[in-house]
Order: sequence, then C-alpha cells, then structure tokens
Amino acid sequence: MADTAIAAPDHTAVRVALWRALHVQVDAAPHVLEDEVGLQLVAPDEGWRQRPDMHPARMARSRASIVARARFIEDVVEARAREGVSQYVLLGAGLDTFAQRRRGLTESLSVFEVEQPDTQVWKRSRLAELGLALPEHLHFVPVDFKANESWLAQLVRAGFDPKRPAVIASTGVAMYLTKEANMATLRQVAGLAPGSTFAMSFILPFELIEPEERAGLEGAARSARAAGTPFLSFFTPEELLALAREAGFADVQHVSAAQLTERYFAGRADGLRPGSGEAMLVATT
Repeated sequence: MADTAIAAPDHTAVRVALWRALHVQVDAAPHVLEDEVGLQLVAPDEGWRQRPDMHPARMARSRASIVARARFIEDVVEARAREGVSQYVLLGAGLDTFAQRRRGLTESLSVFEVEQPDTQVWKRSRLAELGLALPEHLHFVPVDFKANESWLAQLVRAGFDPKRPAVIASTGVAMYLTKEANMATLRQVAGLAPGSTFAMSFILPFELIEPEERAGLEGAARSARAAGTPFLSFFTPEELLALAREAGFADVQHVSAAQLTERYFAGRADGLRPGSGEAMLVATT
C-alpha cells in the first residue's frame, strides 16, 4: 500500500480495485472491463497477485462478477447519457475510476461520488500524487454514514439537481445495510425526477446459489462479520422487485448472473463467468 498518513480505504474497496486490474492481467481478451487505474491508486506491495484472495483460478468467478457488474453499470450510464441524462451518482463509490477512464462521457455528465470522508481524502491525495487530473464535472460528496448523514442532502449541496433525471448506481453495498435501510434508499431514489434510473447489485439467499459456490460465499460472510462489516441483507429477485415497486418505481427489472454471462462472457474459450450469487436490480422512475 502507498505510504500515507491518511486512513486507507477498507479492504473491500481495495480488493475490488485489484480484481478489476487482475482481470486485465490474467484473463484472456476480450476483457469485459479494462481498468488498471485502481491498481495505480492502491499501489500494493510486490507479490500482491499471490495473495489468497487474488488467486487467479479460485477467485475467478468472484473477479468476473465484479467486472460484469461494473461493465453493466457503465453500459447503463452510456445508454442514458445518449438519451440526454446528464447526472451520474455512485453511492459507495469506493475506488471507482469511471471519471478517470471515461473522459468522453464525463464531458457531458456530472459525476458525483458518494463515499465516507476518509476514503475520499485518501483517493484525492493518491490521484494528485499520480498526476491524474480531476475532470471538471467530477464531484466528491463526503458522507459520514456512521453518523447517519443524509447522502441525498449532501448530494444536493454538491450541485446535484434532483429535478433533473440521473443514473444512481449502488454496487456491493446492499448486503451491508439492513433491509430497512435498503428500503429507505429505494424510496429516496424513487422520489427523484422522472426518467431517473437506479442500478443496484444484491446478494441472493444462500439456498439460491449454485451448490459449488455456497461454501465460498459463506466464508466471505464469515470474514465480513469478523472484520466488523457483517452481511445484513439478502434478497430473492421477487422480493426486491416487490420492494422497488412499493417504493414507487414505475418500472423494475431483475438482471441475473446468467443474463450478465450471456451478455459479456458468451463464447469465451477460458470458461470465465460470474458467480451465481449476485444479481442486479434496474429500476426507473
């Protein structure tokens, strides 16, 4: 890790950034997502690829899930931008690098990264150290979730216009929130301007996951609990679709791991495909 006195991002954000880079480095082309900027930010110790959680074969499906959901979100953003949507919000942005990689899109988009203050201070410091320019339309929105700060209020203070349509993305977040907190987020996003889109990843109950994957996900849940960030919410697709309708969305869709596999991994000689335990909700106001 880069030498810094600023509190570093949590292990989950770091692992996601490294998996995205590892996809480019160890998986065959065509790559679902090309992102090694996060690796530059993290600057891990030499030998990082030998870490147990980076194992190319054992962690292949987890790695594929991460790049699949990221690519899917960016495809949604690109499609909505062509339709005139000009605001993109990342809830729990972590070390996402969309603003650094997709400069063509950021010229027409205001990008709002919502994240814990310490993580954003660290990220901004690393971007400066690396000489990576901050696009004019990138807005960092520090929100202290532990202090129950309102992400929407902070977003508006940062320049977000709730009267104009937006794409709101939340990946790798729902499982750490209670079902009540997830429902509160759904209601808040559903109250945004007509034509807004919410894309959210969620974890399925263990009994709906392919048997050969259950042990791995159960182990991940145990590790998360030991780290003080337990998995709190699991949803069936039907349950989450119903909650999104109840929250007020006009249109709701479930995008399964199988659909992501067909869309991004079909015909691969190496058999790389996402795990079955994570899916996407796409809801439109």
